[in-house]
Amino acid sequence: MLLGIGGLAVAIGSVKIPLGTTLAILLDKLPFINLTPNWSSGTATIVMDIRLPRVILAGLVGAALAMAGATYQGLFRNPLADPYLIGVAQGASLGAVIGFLLPTGRLGTQIVPLLAFLGAVAGTVIVYSLARVGKTMPMTTLILAGVAVGALLGSIVSFLIINSGDRLHGIVFWLMGSFSLAEWSEVRLVLPYLIAGMGLLILYARPLNIMQLDEEQAQQLGINVEQLKIILLAAATLITAAAVSFVGTIGFVGIIIPHAVRLLWGPDYRYLLPFSIFSGAIFLIAADLLARTVFAPEEIPIGVITALCGAPFFLYLLRRKKRVLF
Repeated sequence: MLLGIGGLAVAIGSVKIPLGTTLAILLDKLPFINLTPNWSSGTATIVMDIRLPRVILAGLVGAALAMAGATYQGLFRNPLADPYLIGVAQGASLGAVIGFLLPTGRLGTQIVPLLAFLGAVAGTVIVYSLARVGKTMPMTTLILAGVAVGALLGSIVSFLIINSGDRLHGIVFWLMGSFSLAEWSEVRLVLPYLIAGMGLLILYARPLNIMQLDEEQAQQLGINVEQLKIILLAAATLITAAAVSFVGTIGFVGIIIPHAVRLLWGPDYRYLLPFSIFSGAIFLIAADLLARTVFAPEEIPIGVITALCGAPFFLYLLRRKKRVLF
């Protein structure tokens, strides 16, 4: 499914390119395969330099957000947890807005991804520092600290947006998420962080299963609970910060995809985490395809598409949780 939706997304766009031609262009780039080109150089440029990096970046971001969401839900034992629970989104937004407001020139918008990444990491570090009690980190305190710090950072972002002047459009578009400026350089920058973070989370899938019992029972079974919390939070925050730094804060992916995977493959994190990677990639590639084709040549911010899909699902989860509790 991932290969199919990826190939379809590369073929479809404002310029119509037959699927067969798209596949031939992609195959021609593989080693030991030399095809006689029956396409123009402009067509090859559209496929290889415009659409393909966009599709790959969308897949990577979707995979990262879905896997981070599954990790947070397991760590907090809360089905409504998402990757932005402890200040990642608010910190990234503040860093990005500051980047947009810097003087144009050598810095300007080129520094936006770096400041967004640093802001996301800094926001999480602040929340962690506030929530830590001695050598322990209570999950409830962490959530409360995340809410408080997120509200504070959000108010600063709102104040900066009000005073952003003619840069308001670019800021709002970034905050709602977009892959319109995706390039190969961004893929190369994001990929190492995602590989490191995702690989670490998959290695800790079995301890994460044990954490679903109870912290005390996990300790009795030989799990260093506090160390595990730090590792999981650091890895999930790393991939989330890397994912949102270039494309903005895309919501609901980290909530709906892990639950969809649970319905199909169950709650075992040895399967839930890797399947979340593929499912998140499929979902966000499809959402980006809709965002750029529904009102082509105009683009819809991808956050609008994911919210339209995620908000009803979120309400369904709340309703279901209410029936369970009452």
